[in-house]
Amino acid sequence: MNADIRPIRTPAEQAILASLGTVPEGGDRLADLRRAAARAFEENGLPHRRVEEWKYTDLRSLMREAVPVAGAAAVAEADARARLLRGVEARRIVVANGAVVPELSDLADLEAGLTVTTLSAAIAAGDEVLSRLGGIQPGRYDAALALNTALAKDGVVVTVAPGAKIERPLHVAHVFAGTSAAASYARSLVVVGAGAAFTYAESFEGPDGLAYQANAATEFVVGDEAHLDVVRLQEDGAGAFHLATMLFAVGRESKVHTFSFSLGAGVARTSLYATLSGENSHVGFNGAALLKNRQHADTTLYVDHQVPGCESRELFKHVLDDSSRGVFQGKIVVRQAAQKTDGRMMSRALVLGDEAEMDNKPELEIFADDVQCGHGATCGAIDDELLFYLRARGIPMKEAQSLLVQAFVGEAVETVEHDGLREALVERAEAWLAARA
Repeated sequence: MNADIRPIRTPAEQAILASLGTVPEGGDRLADLRRAAARAFEENGLPHRRVEEWKYTDLRSLMREAVPVAGAAAVAEADARARLLRGVEARRIVVANGAVVPELSDLADLEAGLTVTTLSAAIAAGDEVLSRLGGIQPGRYDAALALNTALAKDGVVVTVAPGAKIERPLHVAHVFAGTSAAASYARSLVVVGAGAAFTYAESFEGPDGLAYQANAATEFVVGDEAHLDVVRLQEDGAGAFHLATMLFAVGRESKVHTFSFSLGAGVARTSLYATLSGENSHVGFNGAALLKNRQHADTTLYVDHQVPGCESRELFKHVLDDSSRGVFQGKIVVRQAAQKTDGRMMSRALVLGDEAEMDNKPELEIFADDVQCGHGATCGAIDDELLFYLRARGIPMKEAQSLLVQAFVGEAVETVEHDGLREALVERAEAWLAARA
């Protein structure tokens, strides 16, 4: 007799499964994507440490409860919360509690070649650009992406016409506004046409006193010979749970540069997936995390070289104070057809706290024989000789440490091409160091 075996569900999983019963509908294809994502979560649930890609960020243990989906945010509160990158000259769109706030968003007088709409409007109109949205790929289950695909109702849809050069960055400001813990789901799509150039920035923030949950996914489809720069600043509240997914489909002879900066949230996980399907393309994925108290920040990267002549560079820096924990998992895959691949990956961590922890897991999976690939990881404390050098010149201990930390992080921050965004990130790093006891 065959027993009916059912997995034991945690309270958080049970609550999430209940919410999946109200998966929002869309067009035929979108409805199929949502149903497939819901089924994937029902079959797999929250990942745990036996799942290799999540071994350092055990969601089943860390996510104790699932909070209800957030309702609409008050416009005034959303405006007050959206502080990050305000000084940067950029076109700004505010997404509060997972929904675009038109009253706070600059959607008028768009530059020639730039189209911006909301995901909800694109769904209602049956916009064909939504055919670019991806779903759960076979063999690559990601719980955060599955939940986002199933539950996201709104976000930003950006299209850059072929050959368009958009000088001013587009900044999507994600905020949580409310008085009780809730979960937000936002899904965005950025399509950059052949030969176009575009800078996209996004920020995440919210109050310190709430255990809210933010789940955001952004997909980038980059055409041939295009140039895309992406800057991401995550500074959610200290009690927040932050899950993010970034997906890149990269065309021929294109250039993609990204920088992710993590300073907030109690638990943060950012997954980056890049597929290089066009020959002779170049991608650079860089980032930094400044962590304190008991913060946990995980960056997991997967770069798939599918065709010849592509180049990838990854550089991530972590600064760990108090009892914080940093995680970097990076994997470069080189397919058999991807000859002449050049891939380099480096993770470096600076440990300031006696109880801080850094987990590095760089990987190479190579099926081609004419390649240049390498990876490395370092972890250590501040160099005593450098510290002595600064102290001997009359610089106080705290200031000397701050100077060395700034220099350490600066190597990664300097990869940001846009002057205004780079300066804003430096200011956030300086504010973090100034607040350090």
